[in-house]
Amino acid sequence: MDAALVIGLLFVAIILFATEKISVDLVTLGLLCSLVLTGILTPAEAFEGFGQDVIVMLGSIFVIGAAFRETGVLDTVGHVLARTSGGRPRRIVAGMMSTVGGISAFMNNTTVTAMFLGPVIGLARRLGIPPSRLLMPLAFSSILGGTCTLIGTSTNLAVSGAMSKMKMEPIGMFELTPVGLVLFAAGLFYMLVLGCRLLPERDKTESDGTGTPIREYLCEVVILPGSPIIGQEVYASDFSVMEFQVVKIRRDSKDIEVGPHVRLAEGDIVLVAGKVQNLIRVKKIEGIDILEDIGLRSSGVEMKDASIVEVVLTPKSSLVGQSLRSSNFRRRSGLSVLALLRGDRTLSDHMADVPLEAGDMLLLQGPYDRIRGFEQDSEMVVITEHAIAHGARKRGIAVLIIFAVAVLLSSLGILPASIAFLLVALIAMATRCMTLDAAYENIDWRLLILIGGMTAFGTAMSKSGADQMLADLVIGGLQPFGAVAVLAGFSVLTVLLTQPMSNAAAALVVLPVALQAAETMQANPRTFAITIMLSASISLLTPLSLVASWSMGRGNIGSVIS
Repeated sequence: MDAALVIGLLFVAIILFATEKISVDLVTLGLLCSLVLTGILTPAEAFEGFGQDVIVMLGSIFVIGAAFRETGVLDTVGHVLARTSGGRPRRIVAGMMSTVGGISAFMNNTTVTAMFLGPVIGLARRLGIPPSRLLMPLAFSSILGGTCTLIGTSTNLAVSGAMSKMKMEPIGMFELTPVGLVLFAAGLFYMLVLGCRLLPERDKTESDGTGTPIREYLCEVVILPGSPIIGQEVYASDFSVMEFQVVKIRRDSKDIEVGPHVRLAEGDIVLVAGKVQNLIRVKKIEGIDILEDIGLRSSGVEMKDASIVEVVLTPKSSLVGQSLRSSNFRRRSGLSVLALLRGDRTLSDHMADVPLEAGDMLLLQGPYDRIRGFEQDSEMVVITEHAIAHGARKRGIAVLIIFAVAVLLSSLGILPASIAFLLVALIAMATRCMTLDAAYENIDWRLLILIGGMTAFGTAMSKSGADQMLADLVIGGLQPFGAVAVLAGFSVLTVLLTQPMSNAAAALVVLPVALQAAETMQANPRTFAITIMLSASISLLTPLSLVASWSMGRGNIGSVIS
């Protein structure tokens, strides 16, 4: 009866995971409650999985990856990749896949994919090719690179934690590397030889996912002395990599028409249109700066106490009908307007000369008490506040070095991996690479609940004998063909389950059954465990498997596939 009940709950879980009508964390917690209420598990057994060190390790990896994103460390990698790849499509794909795969081996692959989306789309725009020609290799290389180390993907960590729970030796940091490198090399070879010919060429127009074009702020950027952007052609410059559209250039008080062969020069004031997140990143990039930002510093405002906010002008605002120049806004307010957005209309005049209207959105920088004073006077409404990270890149590089040391210490067994990565995450927050609130927001709590809960479900399958029943079914059909055939059967089953389910959930569902089958046939259980893990990690059969994996990272894989 217990075994039949557990198998029934398993099928219910698979259906709910596949339909996604209910969030995976709620499904998992509901399963645990059912197992406790039916007496199959004790409360201690049900929640024991949440005390695994893999939970701490995975949460730390999420925080570390977010710190690298916030400090612009991976933006720098993307810019270097774009400048060195040249214009040959195969060389671009090879360089991008190698870079992304190498980074994904040491970071959560969903995080790596998200961080490289912007630079890769900018690179495609710079080369005049559809983003779909690069985004699918980006997704595949991130997934394949994650198979090279223990921490490359959450599925590896989940399976390793489940193996420890089942009294098996956990997976070593680089135990997977030989197999992972072979898989990655095979994927790279396929993409360069055949995959490049099969990649779709779809519309280059970006949208917010609802068919509406993405609205972009207007901003003036100054090219500083010694900037690497000096001498670059406009349409092949780092501005394209940063996803900026160059609208106009002012040089020596004269406007220059933007053309394909116009080269950027020191002191140029470049009018660009871009998303607010990318505009804020300009503050972290050497060699360029926001024009109004320079003006704010020269006016004596202490930048370390400044805030960046998005505001909307109200009809009562004294700025309506005036330009920033005519109103002397910076001088009388102590605030700087970094960028301007007006609905979906394209503005081509320089920002200081644009008459402002009610409903205009401004990106303001300055002391927050002054910004709040304008809001209290009904001049404007604060929509979003953005944090400024001064000297963020240097701190990010320092954390990157510490992270590399942590990987080395954990791989040599000097420090437990969970403690090593937790220390790096704490250092990232202590050095202000990110705030505590941002750290909590970037941890995928649903995935942690899924791993902890499904580990307990594996205990229920073992206690009830459900794993033995299912293993006997698989063995009965495939054992005449040998242990390799049984192993292949479990591999195919895992791949099929990853289409509707998340990778980690599919691996944790199949793992107890596969290990029981290995024990029954007196085969090596570690071989079965690693096969199940890799089958779940590199399932690229359909976009559905990518959707399931990506949904755990709160992203939208539709942007990748399109």
